[in-house]
Amino acid sequence: MAIALRKPHEIEKLRSANKIVGGALELLRTHTKVGASLTELDAMAEDYIRSHGAKPSFKGLYGFPSAVCTSLNQVIIHGIPTDYKLQEGDIIGYDIGTELDGWFGDAAITVPVGEITKQDEDLIACAKDTLYHAIDEIKVGMRFKELSFLMENYIRDRGYFPLYNYCGHGIGKKPHEAPEIPNYLEGKNPKAGPKMKNGMVFCLEPMICQKESMPIILDNNWDVISTDNLRGSHYEHTVAIINGKAEILSLA
Repeated sequence: MAIALRKPHEIEKLRSANKIVGGALELLRTHTKVGASLTELDAMAEDYIRSHGAKPSFKGLYGFPSAVCTSLNQVIIHGIPTDYKLQEGDIIGYDIGTELDGWFGDAAITVPVGEITKQDEDLIACAKDTLYHAIDEIKVGMRFKELSFLMENYIRDRGYFPLYNYCGHGIGKKPHEAPEIPNYLEGKNPKAGPKMKNGMVFCLEPMICQKESMPIILDNNWDVISTDNLRGSHYEHTVAIINGKAEILSLA
C-alpha cells in the first residue's frame, strides 16, 4: 500500500486532531494520583475529547470498549480501564486516539504514580528518550527500516528490549495506515524498503520490555504484557515530515 503524502492543509487538520490528544494526555498526567480509578480517568479524557468537538477514536475500534488504553505496570499496551484505583509506586501508560472532521490523532505517555523506584524511572525514560531520539534523527530520504533499526539499537543500548509484533504506523483519514514501523529491524537490511518524504505523517511508539521481547495477550483479549512479566513502558507521538524533518503534531 502506498504511503500517503499530505498537503499542508491536510497536515493542519491532523495537527488539530492531535492537539486534542496532547491536551487529553496532559489532563490525565495532572490527575494521575493515588486513589484515582482507571475508569474515572478514562471518562475524564473522553469528556475532554468530546468537549473539543472530537470523538475518542479508540472507542469501538476493533471492539475496544473504552476511550483510553490504560496500561498498568506489567501491561505495556492496550490496557482496558477497570475500577482499579492507582496506588503509590504504580506506573501507568495512557494511549489516546481522536477523530476530528475525519482526520485522526494518536499519542501515548507513561507516567509515575507518586514516588516510584529508580528502576521504573529508567524504564519510563527509555521509552520517552527513544521516541525523541528517533524524531530528532528523521530526515527526508531515510528509510523506515533505518529508523526501526535506530530505535532498536537505542533501546538495547539502554539495556532494554523492544516489544515484538507491535509497531508504529501511518495515520491520516484512518487511525492506522501504511507504513508499519516496528521498534526493531525486521529482516537483515536496514537499507531496504520505502524512504521518507515530505508530507508523510506517521506515529512512532517505542514499547519497552525489561528482559524479553515476546508479547502475551491476557484473558480480556486486549492487555499486552511481555513473557518476562515485568513492568513495561510506552511513549508515542504523531509526526509529520515538513521541510525535510519531523515535526511533532501531538503536543497540547
